[in-house]
Formats: sequence, C-alpha cells, structure tokens
Amino acid sequence: MGLQPLEFSDCYLDSPWFRERVRAHEAELERTNKFIKELLKDGKNLIAATKNLSAAQRKFAHSLRDFKFEFIGDAETDDERCIDASLHEFSNFLKNLEEQREILALSVTETLIKPLERFRKEQLGAVKEEKKKFDKETEKNYSLLEKHLNLSAKKKELQLQEADNQVEQNRKHFYELSLEYVCKLQEIQERKKFECVEPVLSFFQGLFTFYHQGYELAKDFNHYKMTLQINIQNTRNRFEGTRSEVEELMNKIRRNPQEHKRANHFTMEGYLYVQEKRPAPFGSSWVKHYCTYRKETKKFTMIPFEHRSGGKVGDEELFILTYCTKRNIDTTDRRFCFDLEASDRPGVPVTMQAFSEEDRKLWMEALDGKEAVSVIFFNIHLYEATTTRISAQLDKIGFTVIKKCISAVETRGINDQGLYRVVGVSSKVQRLLSLLMVSCLESLPEPLMTYELHGEFIIPAKSGSPESRVNAVHFLVHKLPEKNKEMLEILVKHLANVSKHAKRNLMTVANLGVVFGPTLMRPQEETVAAIMDLKFQNIVVEILIENHEKIFKTLPDATLPEPISMSVSPPNAPPRQSRRQGQRIKRPLAVYNLCLELDDGKISPREDTPTGSMDSLSSQSPTPAFSSSPPGLLDGNHLITDSGDLAGWTTSLPGQSRPSMVSWMNTPSANPVATNTAPSTFFFPNPATGSDRAAESVALRKARAVYPCEAEHSSELSFQIGAIFEDVQFSREPGWLEGTLNGKRGLIPQNYVQFL
Repeated sequence: MGLQPLEFSDCYLDSPWFRERVRAHEAELERTNKFIKELLKDGKNLIAATKNLSAAQRKFAHSLRDFKFEFIGDAETDDERCIDASLHEFSNFLKNLEEQREILALSVTETLIKPLERFRKEQLGAVKEEKKKFDKETEKNYSLLEKHLNLSAKKKELQLQEADNQVEQNRKHFYELSLEYVCKLQEIQERKKFECVEPVLSFFQGLFTFYHQGYELAKDFNHYKMTLQINIQNTRNRFEGTRSEVEELMNKIRRNPQEHKRANHFTMEGYLYVQEKRPAPFGSSWVKHYCTYRKETKKFTMIPFEHRSGGKVGDEELFILTYCTKRNIDTTDRRFCFDLEASDRPGVPVTMQAFSEEDRKLWMEALDGKEAVSVIFFNIHLYEATTTRISAQLDKIGFTVIKKCISAVETRGINDQGLYRVVGVSSKVQRLLSLLMVSCLESLPEPLMTYELHGEFIIPAKSGSPESRVNAVHFLVHKLPEKNKEMLEILVKHLANVSKHAKRNLMTVANLGVVFGPTLMRPQEETVAAIMDLKFQNIVVEILIENHEKIFKTLPDATLPEPISMSVSPPNAPPRQSRRQGQRIKRPLAVYNLCLELDDGKISPREDTPTGSMDSLSSQSPTPAFSSSPPGLLDGNHLITDSGDLAGWTTSLPGQSRPSMVSWMNTPSANPVATNTAPSTFFFPNPATGSDRAAESVALRKARAVYPCEAEHSSELSFQIGAIFEDVQFSREPGWLEGTLNGKRGLIPQNYVQFL
C-alpha cells in the first residue's frame, strides 16, 4: 500500500494519525533525496569514465594514424597500398566515434545532471525549509497553548481576553502554515515522478542516439571493411608464394654459397683483417675491413667496420694495386695471410688475413697473386650452361606436348578443385598432367616472357591506372619472340578457360596468377629483391588472363604509353557523390563481393567460394567514365591536367570525396574535355545554341555498372556489377546520371558506371 493522502481538514485536528502520515511523507522525500544524490554521484562518475575512455580511444587512434608500414622493394601493389592506408582509416573511424561519445558526455551533463540537481535544490530543498518552519510553529503553538492554559482564572477579564486573542491568532497562523506544508508535501510527491524520470529518459535517448550513430558509422565502414578483407587475402596469397621462393633460394645458398654469388661490378669483395703496425713497444693490431676490388681498374678499397660497436663505419681508403703475394707460415704467426702493395706506397706491403684457406685462394685468384691457385670460380649462369641438364625447347615437340596437356586437362579435369595447385588435386592423372605442363615451361632455357622484357613487364604492374597497365602489357607482349608469343597465347587462353570454371575448381584469376607468375616470368638473377617482385609477376599474369582477347587478338598502339609515377596510387573504388545537403556519409554503400564469377558476360556474387579464392583486383577496377580533374593536354592515352595529374582516377584515399566534372561539362562556356573511353576525341560547346555538345554526344548512350550500388532514395536505382543501363544521360544534379534499368528510370552515381 502506498502513502496515505494528507487531508486538509486533518490539519485543524492535528491528530496523532495525521502526524504519522506526515512523517511517512517526509521519510519518502528523504529517501528520494538520497536516491537522487547517489544518482548524481554515479552520473558524474559515468561522465568522468566516458571522458577517460574517449581519451584512451583517441590516443589509440593517434597511434594508428602515426604509424606507417614500410615495404621491401621499390613499389607496392594496389592491395598493399590499401592495407597501408587502413590504419589511417581505422583512426578516422575511431575519431568519428569519439566525436559522438563527446556529444553523449555533454548531453549527460545537460539532460541528466543539471535537471536532477535543480530539482533537488529547488523542490526538495524548499520542502526541507517548509518542514523547518512547520516544526518551529508546532513548537511555538503548543508552548503558547500550554502557557495560556496555565493562566489563573483570577486574572482580570481584560488580561484573559487579550491572552485568548493571542492564542487564537497563533493557532490560525499555525493552521495556515500546516495547510501550506501539507499541500507542498503532496505536490512534491506527485512532481518527483516526472521531474526525476524525464531527465533519465533524456539520458537514455542520448545513449540510444550514440549507439545509433555507432551503427551508422559501422554501416558506412562495412564496404571498406569488405574491400580490405580482399586486399588482405590477396596479399596473404602472394606472401605464401613469395615465402616458398625465398626459402628455396635460402636453401640453395646454404648448400653452395659461392654458386649463388650476386653478379656486380666488383671482381671480389668481402671481409679481411688488415694488419696495422704501431711503434715498437706496442707491436701491431688487426682491424676488420670490408674490401672490394675491380680487376679492370685495379682499384682496391677498404672500409673499417666493427659489428660489435653497433655497426660503426670508418673512413674509406682506396689505392691502386701493384701486386699480390702469398705469405707463408714461416714469415708470420697467423694463417691465411697475403701481402698487397699499392702504387703510391712502393716497398710498403699491407698484410691481410682471410677467413679461411679457401677464402684466401679466391682473393689470390681475383688479385692475380704470384702463386698459382687452382680454384673453381663459380658462376651460376656459366654453370647452368655447361652442366648437362634436361632442357625443353619451343619447337614442334614442345608445342605438341603443351597442347596435348591442355586438351587433356580441359577434357578430363577442368572442374577439379585446386587445379594446378598440384597438392590440392585429388586425381593422380590430373596431378601428373599439371606437373608435366608446369615442368615443361620451367625447363625452357629462359622463361616464356624472356629475361630481356622481365623488368619492362614489372614496371606497369607497380603503378598506373588499370587501363594503362593493360595497354603497357599489351604493347610488351607483342615485343616477345613470335614463338614465345604463340605459346603464351595458347597457355593464357587455357588459363582464362580455367578461371571461368572457378565456381567448381576454385582457381580464380588471382589464384592462377600466384601459380603461373613464377613459371612464365623469372628474373635472370635469383635474389631476395627479385623474389619480392613475385607479387607483381602475378599481377601481370592476371592482366593477361583477364584481357587475353584484346592482348592477343588486336595490335597494340605504335608506342608504349608513358609510365605513371609510382608515387601515385589508384583507388580501389570511387566515392559516391551525395545528393543530400549536409549528409554525413562520405563513402558509397557499394558492397564488394569476396568472389566474383564471370558467366555469360555478367558478373554475379559468389557465396560458396572461400575467402582465399577471391578474384583479381589487378585490372578489374575500371577508370570512371569522366575525369575528375580540370581539362588539360592529351598525352598518349592519358589526359594530363594543368597540374600534371592523370585524369580518370584520383589519388584520394577511400572515403575521401572527389570533385565532379558534370557541373563543369554542363556549363556553356566550358573548355574542351576528353573522356577516358575515347581519349582521342574532344567535345566542344556549340556557340550557336549555347548548349554543350559533350552532353549531347553522350546522351542516350548505354553504360555498364562497374560497382554495385544500393539505392538510398526512391529516385535512385539499385544495381549489381555488370548491369547495363539504357538511355543514359547527364542529370541536373552534379555527380549523377539518369538511366533506365529493367524498365525503371532513375538516378545513377556517375563514377559507378562506364559508358559503352
């Protein structure tokens, strides 16, 4: 049962039961006061904890932002660039989240703390003051009443009448105060229900808003997260291939270090201990130097270096060698020594000590020492040329073997899972066929794509837009010897056929690139630096497979396009232009599928393919239909802007917005501009009509979707990769096109399609 109501009529009776009910109301208000006091304390602690969490999150975000991965070699793949940028993206995500958390902390103060403090001070505090007055008047009223009743009846009538009037006046004042106090008690009991709960509701509304903002941020981040998963998996796949090659090279060098010496301009190089003579009492000391010698110029250099002192390098000393002689044991108390004499110090030999007898023999041979030394100077290429070995040739027999292997594979096992990843093939016959084909190609005197063009093939894979990469590889393929090009065409056509069955065999373009990159392309010298370029070899093979019809069935341009600076990195996906003012979302809602399958000219999402089997990103990301840069000069196959940037793609990281060319092109006085799809064509405004001929020339054209899109408004179209739009023309809204898909007309983000 709740509190009993306080009747105003009871104020005049002031019965014991009335007083008990008043005390019950007072006790409830005291309990409410303690509750609010504790809630305020907890709320302030929550704000402090929220600020501490926010500070820790921001510090974590700064740590992510300030770190940058270094890479081995002279360039990164597109996947590696995206991975490098991911830490900055994570940092921005946390920064945006903490901005919302700060808003939450401020709202807690404004919506919860201050209203409760105000209610506690103004309402509960006022009741306390009223209680004090009520208690004081109660004491005064009953004290005066007792005093009045003790008056003697023998007092004069006038005195007794005055005393009666005073008591009556005091009683009226007490009753009025009692009425007001009872009214206040019951008012506060009712008021506290909404005065206390409403601030708590506001607090939870702020909390819900924060969580909703977090959900929206996560939703916006989802497309980037899925793209990054593809980047990471592609990089992991390439790492696995690179690691096996590095381990194989390491084992080769471990077995025979001299055979795998790197070719360079020095005849001999390595560490030697050099005797430094001192005055008689101090004897001599031996100091380790890194020495190099060039026989053509007879220049000998020495650089003192001590590993134990943290790798301190001394000053280089260079001299011209006159002669070299071996030191016998009877002339020195150290082994493996020999003397050198410099042209500028005749008669003053320098004594040096090698690490072993074999090491001394190699130095003596290189330095033309006086004592004849029988040494075998290894050279890996000479060794391979003079050693009896099985070698395949691009002759009639070689072509026959490859063609028969391809025919057998396509007839018997093109749907076998893990095809060409031999360990994954269940069929013994299929495994032998795969081994035979790969072994035949690897046994050629030089790789199918030749040592001479190896470096040129690698360059476009390291930089440039997807279109420029395809053009460069197209050009270089036609520089190959005719037999090499013919064999490459046969093989790539087969690999393209294999990739079309990726839904069954799991051998996507990316997986085939990992397998056949090292087979079709090999550097002439086997080094760790060369192995670090394996990932770019894989990208070249991916480009060949994805564009085999264009590369082998059409002739390339007469000149190779200018290479694109490696410092510029193309994006993996264009940001979507927003039509709504003040919209917070900066990224598109495009969702990248983990695996894509090409079937009858359409691309559809793969659901049953493992993450490790995703398709290639090397040349799949097409250039947007129009440049995002101001117009400039046309150079080769690229539109060069006044600032020197390449039109058609941007250097912005995922999530950054790009300016649109549509508003510029719709201006009657606009300068000429070229599209990426037809770089040799210029569009000019029509001075007679004032209309833009560029807009007219592309009106009512077809376009293909190059990224999937989810509509955010009823006026927009939703579509998947490969969707064909009819009657495409520019919209009045910057960054948007209008088109028809499946009978429905609506808006399309301009940078999500490519004109056909």
